[in-house]
Amino acid sequence: MSPLSPLGMAALGSGVIAITYGLARFVFGLFLPAMRDELTITATMAGVIGALPFLSFVFAILVAPWVTRRLGVRRTGVAATGLAGVGLMMIAQAPSSLLLAAGVLICGISTGLSSPVMAQAVYRVVPGELRGRVNATINAGTSLGIALAMPAVLLWAEAWRSAYTGFAALAAIGALAALCYLPRDERHTSLSRPRLLAAPVSRAQWLGIARLSGMAVGVGIVSAAYWVFAPDTVIHVGGLLPSQTAWMWLAVGLGGLSGASAGDLITRCGPATSHAIALGVMSAGLALLVVDPGHFGYALASAALFGAGYMTLSGFYLVRSTQIMPEAPAFAPVLPLLATSVGQVAGSPLAGWLVGAEGHVTTFMLFALLGLAIAGLGVWLLREVGDRPSAPMGMQPQA
Repeated sequence: MSPLSPLGMAALGSGVIAITYGLARFVFGLFLPAMRDELTITATMAGVIGALPFLSFVFAILVAPWVTRRLGVRRTGVAATGLAGVGLMMIAQAPSSLLLAAGVLICGISTGLSSPVMAQAVYRVVPGELRGRVNATINAGTSLGIALAMPAVLLWAEAWRSAYTGFAALAAIGALAALCYLPRDERHTSLSRPRLLAAPVSRAQWLGIARLSGMAVGVGIVSAAYWVFAPDTVIHVGGLLPSQTAWMWLAVGLGGLSGASAGDLITRCGPATSHAIALGVMSAGLALLVVDPGHFGYALASAALFGAGYMTLSGFYLVRSTQIMPEAPAFAPVLPLLATSVGQVAGSPLAGWLVGAEGHVTTFMLFALLGLAIAGLGVWLLREVGDRPSAPMGMQPQA
């Protein structure tokens, strides 16, 4: 196979992320109402199960840089998409909530492996000045996967098992594409003593990553309520039909495509302002959902705002971390993405408990207010790092 062009890398990476993030991780909430009815899952149990892919993501992304250096880009990419297929098929066949939980747990592992290996592949294939833009485009692939859930729901309505079987088939195709097109391992790479970091990292770089990660924990907590309980809210509180939630997830996906501009937003507005804008948009999406949960137009607008804010934030953490630590492309995004998942692990059961205790409306308004508070904190905290105009895309000023 000839080497991938930057455009080819963006396309392949977007497909892998669409499968491992969009289908294997984030569409769970869309099918949750039907799963709850068939498998008799309480709101609290749904929150716990919803946290499992975030929990396994925490483990997987911690070991992903080591796995990538040990197995190489191609084999790690195949493993990520292959595990997504296994987890999705387990969900499709689950006879009980226990096996459903096992399936979503495996899906979280595939997600955790995919981002670091894609960042490493971009480092191998894409010229430096284009890496930021390509990384942001790949990250926006999550939106493509989420959007794919829309026709699945329209075709199969509450037949969530059929939908997940189709998703597993797409994951198998993704694994084949990764096997054929991801860059081969370099012959001189040592497999005996793989290292996480190829070069020393300064204290200023660690501090920059740590502050990004602190903000990411808050973003994870705030976003968890929407990913798990947004469809549940409009169905059980607003009285919308399950098929209408498919249009919501399409709106999340389309809105999330704006996340491809995260790198350019950092260049134009600076890290602190970019982060605040994206988090404000995401919080507005949560609040709008419960202004009138039975209003279909509000639900669509809420979904688009949430998708735009969340995908821009995830792209922000990916691009900004690789700017801060350019010599470690597989490791740099690990801590911010890990922190996001830690927040989601905490936020999902918290949202489930609040839904059971106070109801959907109060829960979403509280989470939206928390998002605005974190946005304000980020304006101060990220700027305090030494906010200065960012380097051109993919380039990083020396710390």
